[in-house]
Amino acid sequence: MRKKYILAAIAALLFFSCQYRAKNNNPSGQSANDTARVKPVAITDPTLTDTDDPAIWIDYSHKDSSLIVGTDKDDTNGGLYVFHLNGKLDKKRTVTGLKRPNNVDIAYGLKVGPSQMDIAVATERGRNCIRVFSLPGMKAVDNGGIEVFSGDQQREPMGISLYKRPSDGSIFAIVSRKSGPQEGYLEEYLLTGDSSGIVTGNLVRKFGTYSGKKEIEAVAVDNELGYVYYCDEQAGIRKYYADPEKGNEELAFFGNGDFLEDNEGISIYKSTDSTGYLIISDQSANRFNIYPRDGEGPSHSNYKRICSIPMSTNNSDGNEVTPVSLPGFPKGLFVAMSDNKTFQIYRWEDLASRIPKQ
Repeated sequence: MRKKYILAAIAALLFFSCQYRAKNNNPSGQSANDTARVKPVAITDPTLTDTDDPAIWIDYSHKDSSLIVGTDKDDTNGGLYVFHLNGKLDKKRTVTGLKRPNNVDIAYGLKVGPSQMDIAVATERGRNCIRVFSLPGMKAVDNGGIEVFSGDQQREPMGISLYKRPSDGSIFAIVSRKSGPQEGYLEEYLLTGDSSGIVTGNLVRKFGTYSGKKEIEAVAVDNELGYVYYCDEQAGIRKYYADPEKGNEELAFFGNGDFLEDNEGISIYKSTDSTGYLIISDQSANRFNIYPRDGEGPSHSNYKRICSIPMSTNNSDGNEVTPVSLPGFPKGLFVAMSDNKTFQIYRWEDLASRIPKQ
């Protein structure tokens, strides 16, 4: 009888010991399936110091020549690093010698004299300006930079997204900064090119609410639906009209409580002209929260998180996505920064398989 009790006691001790180890190895209590991270198909060559934000340029004539452009945030020798779809560095196109380039975005078909030009535009935080480069050659076309937040004490530009207005093809740069006022935190500039190929920017509005909690860096524009979204870190995501002529009313505020700490990089996957997903980095949790591309309700202001996808990136900041079929990426490509000086490249279908059908 005593032997039975001893065996039972040993079994109980083993059980609780296993439970204790499981809890401490997985303090969040998530299941094994939940902690299975989506893996990239490629990882870029490392940059010199500190990756932050990627953008994707698609060569529609030769899709295998499409490029990924990513920022490296060094204060004195920062750069816009250019990679092929396999993650290999294109040294010839890479631009270095910049002072803390923070975020980058890409637009197609800027009118420059009688022709058009694809452009990559980055914030150069150490010089309080934005920089404009032609694609695919990455030639500077901004006469040294376009000054932003002129006359303000809090000037350091961080986030940027480009809006191409469907009605007339005008291209605008929407720029955020390291810190700023509670109202009018962002500035929007109309980009124009002259006959000599130089691009300039004219301020058309200041807009956007700021909670004061941390900073506003990630900005993303939906050209077709006409919205701009930005991450007010540790507060939530804010939505406005991208067209400066439609006013400065806040259209939605969502995501509060959905993130472990910072809500960071944001991108938009477009399934059709009006459907798809918002993808927002839950940075400290190494996950990406998925929301519907447009809000529900009569005012399109109700956004409910669909799911949260664990990824292999670590402390991911900026990200970008395209639905365009590319070699090796039949349903599109997702790329996100990781804190080991790289960007990780994913097939969209590997993320989509984790999104519940609506």
